[in-house]
Amino acid sequence: MPLTAGGNLQIVASADLGGLGAKSGTPAAYNWVLPSFAPLLLPWLVLLGLLALKPNRNGAAWLIWLPVGCALAITFLPLPLPSGLDQLMDVLPALVFGAAAVWLLSTYLRRSHRLVTFICVLFALAGFSLLAFVSKQSTNWLDLEWLPFAMVLGVGALTSAVALSIGGWICRRRFRPVGLCVWLLVSLLVLWVAISAPFFIFALIASGNQIPWSEYFLLVFSVAAGNFALLLPFLVLSSANPFFRERFKSLLHVQPVAPPPLLEPVPVTNPAT
Repeated sequence: MPLTAGGNLQIVASADLGGLGAKSGTPAAYNWVLPSFAPLLLPWLVLLGLLALKPNRNGAAWLIWLPVGCALAITFLPLPLPSGLDQLMDVLPALVFGAAAVWLLSTYLRRSHRLVTFICVLFALAGFSLLAFVSKQSTNWLDLEWLPFAMVLGVGALTSAVALSIGGWICRRRFRPVGLCVWLLVSLLVLWVAISAPFFIFALIASGNQIPWSEYFLLVFSVAAGNFALLLPFLVLSSANPFFRERFKSLLHVQPVAPPPLLEPVPVTNPAT
């Protein structure tokens, strides 16, 4: 029967078995419905809701769409991923929405203590990223096949939050965008290697030393570089736009620039008469 929205589809297996049996098997009924696009729109609606918050009622806040668009465009670039890991491409866009949420919520996430700020950033980044990731798995989330990739997403949120915290601590006395980007890239590489190395060594032992090291380093470097590339548009926005720059410096606990010392007034002496 033809496919219709909300109709029943019957699938019949047919084969000519000669005299061994019937040509057609028992029909299998399948209730076919049009997929809903509402879950896919959920991350975008969440960002719109964050833009409605009082601290974001500023025209400059809408510039957040620029790094979101650039970062999502990066996710379409081909990555050298092994077979079976194609679903990792769903992790990268989810991190983009998580980072955008952190940038929009920075005034709420900033706390007086650096460690508390890091915890707030981590929970916001992981929570909004997981929301964006699960929204794309709405059609088969009961299969739990996405669960390992959700764990990878959690590791990506953790490494991003730690790397930002390290970069902010190193640049705490002076906001240096280029230096921050360099330290962020180095931190991401070190963190991804440190987290993935035990799993790779265990897999290497289990396979009898059959997994080449080159594949491991290629995968780790690709993931770390992709992680950095997704954060880079947000760093550029924080460097170029005063609205987000001050927010970002406050989130990283960068010390404000001290005002220049006032010159002492030169005493005026009365001329001798």
